[in-house]
Amino acid sequence: MQFDLDQTDALLSTTRAVRKRLDFEREVPDDVLLECLQLAVQAPTGSNRQGWRWLVIRDPEKKEAMADIYRRAGGDYLAEAAKNADAGTQTGRVMDSANYLAQRFGEVPVMVIPMIIGRLEDAETNSAAGLFGSIIPAVWSFQLALRSRGLGSCYTTLHLRLESEAAELLGIPDHLSQAALLPVAYTKGTDFKPAAREPVEQITYLDTYKNPIVSS
Repeated sequence: MQFDLDQTDALLSTTRAVRKRLDFEREVPDDVLLECLQLAVQAPTGSNRQGWRWLVIRDPEKKEAMADIYRRAGGDYLAEAAKNADAGTQTGRVMDSANYLAQRFGEVPVMVIPMIIGRLEDAETNSAAGLFGSIIPAVWSFQLALRSRGLGSCYTTLHLRLESEAAELLGIPDHLSQAALLPVAYTKGTDFKPAAREPVEQITYLDTYKNPIVSS
């Protein structure tokens, strides 16, 4: 199998956290979501246990209740951060868009909560890395699949400060851990670009942290 590297690299480098460019008006069909989730569950999991579970939220009242939980968990923080950040910087733009999403969260066509079987307090769970490492790769695959179909999302975790309240609202069993809350929608345009990042040579080391890697 040969991949089109230009398309593959474009997908990997332009799948952004989308907030202001989510289309709140356009419906997201179930079959598109299921296609993306089918690709997501090809991701690796610890010991191949495949303990992922997915909750799709469409009901308007439940979406608004989840948006309320999200805002109570971190809305004040986002509003204050957006107010104090320099609007001309990347951080300022991120905080402004994050605050925008918080205010309109309940309007998204679909919310998706990725979950994994297990709890950190469970004696059989080795670590946070092991537990969430079995669901986060699948979440990223889901987001890539969305992007390839003209949809966008944003990985948010603020509601986890009130995880038990969300679990009660949605009937999530105690043995499941929520990993995120994803707003899902078609995007307004698909012309996303790679973000500004440090050269990897400045953040990559060889054999010891004191030895920066040098590109050949």
